[in-house]
Parts: sequence; C-alpha cells; structure tokens
Amino acid sequence: MEKEREEMESMNGLSKRVCVRVENSAVCTTGGRWDELNPEILASIFLRIVPPDLMVRSVVLVCRNWMETVSGPSCWTEIDLEDWCRKCCIAKRPHLIDPVVRKVVRQSRSTVQQLSTYRLGISGFSSAASCGRCLKTLQIPMCEVTDQVVEKHVRFLANLTFLDISYCLKITEKGLKAFGTQCKSLTHLRRNMPLWELPTSVEASDVNDQEALIIAETMKGLQRLDFAFNRLSDTGIEAILTQCKALTHLEIQGCWNVELKGDLEVRCKKLVDFQSPWIDEHEDNLVDSSDNEDESDDESVYSESPSSSDLD
Repeated sequence: MEKEREEMESMNGLSKRVCVRVENSAVCTTGGRWDELNPEILASIFLRIVPPDLMVRSVVLVCRNWMETVSGPSCWTEIDLEDWCRKCCIAKRPHLIDPVVRKVVRQSRSTVQQLSTYRLGISGFSSAASCGRCLKTLQIPMCEVTDQVVEKHVRFLANLTFLDISYCLKITEKGLKAFGTQCKSLTHLRRNMPLWELPTSVEASDVNDQEALIIAETMKGLQRLDFAFNRLSDTGIEAILTQCKALTHLEIQGCWNVELKGDLEVRCKKLVDFQSPWIDEHEDNLVDSSDNEDESDDESVYSESPSSSDLD
C-alpha cells in the first residue's frame, strides 16, 4: 500500500496543492489557502477518503489547520478501525486494540456515531458505551465481550440501529436479550456464527432456537437479520417471521436444521431479500475461489504490520 502526502507552495505563497495517496489511489485538490479552509469541510473530506490510522499519523503533519481539525471531534463521528484491528491480530498485537479504541473515543469527546472494530475487548467496549445516545452503529465481530459486560453497559446504547455481534462466542442468549430489551431502535442485527459441520442426522441437541425466540420477542422492529450458520429450526423462523413484521431481509445460510415446512418457504420468499439455508454446490465453489483470491489480497494488504505508535 502506497501512502504519500505532498504539500507544495507556489512562489507567491498564495496557493497550495495537496496530494494524499490512499489505498493506491491519489486524491488531489488544487485551490487557494488550504490552511484557512473551513474545518467542517476539511473534516468531511477526511472522513470520506482517509482511514483513521493514516489520519493521525500523516494528515496531522501537513499543516497546523489540518492538525487542529484532526484533533477535534468532527473527524471522529465515524470510526472504522476494523482493517487496522485485523492487522494487529495478524501481527500478534491484539493488545493494541482496546487502548486505541479508548483513545479515539476520547478524541471524539464521546460523540462517535459509527464504530467498527474487530476483536474488541472489555475496556474498549466500555469506552464505546460511553458514547451513549450518540452511537447508532456498533460493529464488534469476534469481540471478547461477555454477557455480564453487555448487561452492565447496554443501557447506554439505547439508540443503536445497527449491531454486529457475529462470532462473539462469549455473548450468549443472556447478552442478546439484554441488547434486545434495551436497544429498541435496532433495525439491523448481524449475528452470523462460525461454520459448523452438517450432521448426518439431526438430533435434538443440534437444535437451539433460544436466540431466535429472543430476537422475535425483544427485537420486533428489525428490518434486516443476518443469522448465518446458527442452530435454529423452523420453530425459530416461524417466531421471527410472525413477530418481526417489519422484516425485509433475512439471511440464514448454513442453518442446516431449518426445513421450511408448511408455508414458511413461501413467507420467506416474499421478503425483499432472502438467503436460504442451503448453499448451492456451484455457488459454494464460486465462494471458495473468491475466498482464495481474497486471502492472496489480504497477504499483500496486511504485509505491513502495525506498530504500537501507529495511532499515537
């Protein structure tokens, strides 16, 4: 990944040209006094084209006005640290994630509206919850947060509209119920789980509709539910379709226990978007090939390991 920042002043000192190169593509702007540009406009530009880690390591070095803009809360209403967190995990430095999340939350003065991370810990989640009613989107796949932590802090997250707790194995039915009870504004829940082996015969122990029943009971305003590779059955699907009347998108790929008997299949297909439990063999092969391509891409993207000073 090529990262380049260049600032050039014309001989009369009245104009500047700035080139910021992000993700192998350059965004160039030519204009007048960049150091006098409205901070709100600068913040809006930074949010659209500059990743958070590059913002604090590079943009702050351009000029004083840019440094002051980045230091203010306007640049931190939408924080996407997922890629950076994944780099930390690949570099075997996951301990850096929580301190950085706490730092950027402080930088925003707890006005974060969207926060995306990966493998977030307890202290990072506590800091995110401090954003209170400002936080609308919270994506924390593979987090280390427990039910007890969720119950302690979830009351501050009443205005969440999108929650991603995929692969969060320490959050169980108890934590999910806490989210559903307190977060009445939720319209999108992502709760995909790790792939589990298709059993040769479905036994009672393989079926667990508890989470589906909790979702149906406490999240009736859901419009979208991503629920891949869960152990629910037709009972859970029936409850969700019956009680979540606003639902338009449902993904249950890999939910091997679901059979869609009776009128369930017809009801599901009436949704705007429905991903059935069964993965077509041809589609599966396509997914496998794309995954291989993604893995090769990831190796090049994450070849640069983050250091502890990346976001200092």
